[in-house]
Amino acid sequence: MLAALYLHPDRERTLTELAEVAGVSAPTISRDVERLTTAGFLTARVSGRNRYVRVDRQHPLFSPMADVLRYSYGPLALLPGVLGPLRGVERAFIYGSWAMRYQGELGSDPNDIDVLIVGDLERSDVYDAASAATAMLGRETNIRSVTRDAWAESDDLFLRTVRERALVEIPLAMPS
Repeated sequence: MLAALYLHPDRERTLTELAEVAGVSAPTISRDVERLTTAGFLTARVSGRNRYVRVDRQHPLFSPMADVLRYSYGPLALLPGVLGPLRGVERAFIYGSWAMRYQGELGSDPNDIDVLIVGDLERSDVYDAASAATAMLGRETNIRSVTRDAWAESDDLFLRTVRERALVEIPLAMPS
């Protein structure tokens, strides 16, 4: 929920949208939003039957909170917006050290984000997406693309290794 709000600070969200993003019930989100609004982290308005919330950019902790959330949840919150619009993307995954830490494996802090795209893409689109992701996440983002057939085959050592280790699928269609 916080990543959805802080990493897209200009977007208002309904409580229903936030519950979908966070994968929790509406009453849970309602309680959390009430606490955050009372503390001044969020602003809220009511229109009809909906309550809309967004972060308060004027709160003194806005920037530090956004930095922490971008660092920890940024790849899964921001990469769908970078990769989803690309023509030819069928699936996308984060692999490597970031995926290992996300899945709870101990180790040093990841220096970069490794992304694998399955589909038929133009090389220039992959390069542009990697540049955009690096700028948004504040960490080097390395994107490699493979065809659907290459992903399905098991004889490529690199792809076999990627499939056998920590792998986090990037949701290409985020709740609106």
